[in-house]
Formats: sequence, structure tokens, C-alpha cells
Amino acid sequence: MYYINHEQIRLRLDVIPPLNEACRRLEEEWAGGKEEGDALLLHLAQERTLHLAIETVTDIGSLLIDAFMMRDASDYEDIIDILEGEGVFGGSTASVFKELVQLRRPLVQEYPGIARKGLHPLLPALPPVLTEFAEAVPAFIRKESL
Repeated sequence: MYYINHEQIRLRLDVIPPLNEACRRLEEEWAGGKEEGDALLLHLAQERTLHLAIETVTDIGSLLIDAFMMRDASDYEDIIDILEGEGVFGGSTASVFKELVQLRRPLVQEYPGIARKGLHPLLPALPPVLTEFAEAVPAFIRKESL
């Protein structure tokens, strides 16, 4: 019998709709055209949105890995590889998530040197894959718990 921390998974899954909304609103704001001086808050908001998306996906991934006694992940990309390999999501979602988790180090450790230029290309791609992920996680848990 597996111990699945449903509460922690649900808390993190509940972050996905606000992240999707933030992605959509940031995309709309950038489409309106911003002067560089006016864009600072949008840059910071998108950096935080990307950071929370990374943490949400990897936290849920770690909870699943622990719950279903999958092999230990060596890094953030490995969390994505393990989840893809276990069938939580497919290759196209894994590709977006791998690109996403590669941003963690720049966002968390190398933030003084981040180039802040316009809308980050991952922001428009995130809502559909995050939505798919939010649906896939409970489906995976149900399937594996049988």
C-alpha cells in the first residue's frame, strides 16, 4: 500500500489555475506594448510566475516519486524524466517542463544577471501543459492506486 500525501498534492494543484491566469494576463499586458520603464513589474511578475510553475511541478513530482516509490531523482530535469517514464504525462509536456525547470537556477540563483526583454516565450505555452498536468496527476494516482 502506498502513502500518498493527497493534501499536499491538492494544495499544489490548486496553485495551477492562478498560475494559468497570471500567464494569460501577462501575455495580454505584453501584447499591449510596454515602455521599458513601465515593464519592470511585468518582468518581475513573469519571473515569479515561472518560478512558481517550476516549484509546483517539481513539488508535485517529488510527492508522486515518494508516494509510488519511484527511483530517486538526481535533479529537477530528472523529476520530469521520471514522471514521463512512469506515464504521468507524455513527451510534448515533458519537453515544455524540461525547458521550464532549466530556468530555476537563473531565476533563483543568477537573478542579478537575468536579461529582462519582453514576454518570456514559455509563458504562453504554460497554461495548456499545466492544465494537462493538473488533470493527469489525479488520473495517475487513481490508476496506480488500484
